[in-house]
Amino acid sequence: MGVKGFVEGGIASIVAGCSTHPLDLIKVRMQLQGEGHAPPNPSVQNLRPALAFRAPAGAHVAPPPPPPTPPLTRVGPVAVGARILRQEGVAALFSGVSATVLRQTLYSTTRMGLYDILKQKWTDPATGNMPLTRKIVAGLIAGGIGAAVGNPADVAMVRMQADGRLPPEQRRNYRSVVDAIQRMARQEGVASLWRGSSLTVNRAMLVTASQLASYDQIKETILAKGLMKDGLGTHVTASFAAGFVAAVASNPVDVIKTRVMNMKVEEGREPPYSGAADCALKTVRAEGPMALYKGFIPTISRQGPFTVVLFVTLEQVRKLLKDF
Repeated sequence: MGVKGFVEGGIASIVAGCSTHPLDLIKVRMQLQGEGHAPPNPSVQNLRPALAFRAPAGAHVAPPPPPPTPPLTRVGPVAVGARILRQEGVAALFSGVSATVLRQTLYSTTRMGLYDILKQKWTDPATGNMPLTRKIVAGLIAGGIGAAVGNPADVAMVRMQADGRLPPEQRRNYRSVVDAIQRMARQEGVASLWRGSSLTVNRAMLVTASQLASYDQIKETILAKGLMKDGLGTHVTASFAAGFVAAVASNPVDVIKTRVMNMKVEEGREPPYSGAADCALKTVRAEGPMALYKGFIPTISRQGPFTVVLFVTLEQVRKLLKDF
């Protein structure tokens, strides 16, 4: 039964991940908007003293400071998607899809399988249900372990999705997820494959606990109150609500994770961020606290369909494999 849960969760996760990959790519591009384009600080101005003497002839005069960089114009998900199609082509919407397949195979298969095992062990035999607190704890455990296993694929996926926004001379041009992982290990060290792993684990714990626990709890509530029968309508309703809860809970961590994983570390130069906390502080200081919810519209636009496809597919796969 334990192996069966891993297989069912893995199949459903791969189908959901591939079908919503373009939305995930748009989300990543939006989360990286404004990075490295901090707006000028209005409190710091170049003032000429009231009593200033004219410099003598021939004296060196410092050149005037360069004009401040204009603030970056941020665009919405539709405009980002249209720009990708116009500048990079339709195929660019599926950049990094091989990394998505590997990530879902490692990360989601592990978390879905572990959650299923814990659910079977912790379910009350008398009622057939598991208390909400146990569902949340099971999601936290399963999500954390799954993220640790799948982090290399997650780093590769973020980089492959973000590559098209860089100037041609700065692009990494990974051919596949295997090429990405090999080049990262060779050029930046094996430890780079787990860059941002603390953020990945935290995000995965939040997503899994909110997503899986919410789905089970909402589905049980709908059936217990007789609002709907156990069928496609119940599965879609419960899964979309679970997707919204997961998006709200995970978006701030997801923004920081994306930026830490995507940063370019060059030998002899200080990295843009020293860690997750440093990235969060710099992001909030430069772009404001709402920057942590940057890309929320594509996040919920992706998280909703992803969760619906995930659980609807999972329910159908369970029916197909019930005799095995």
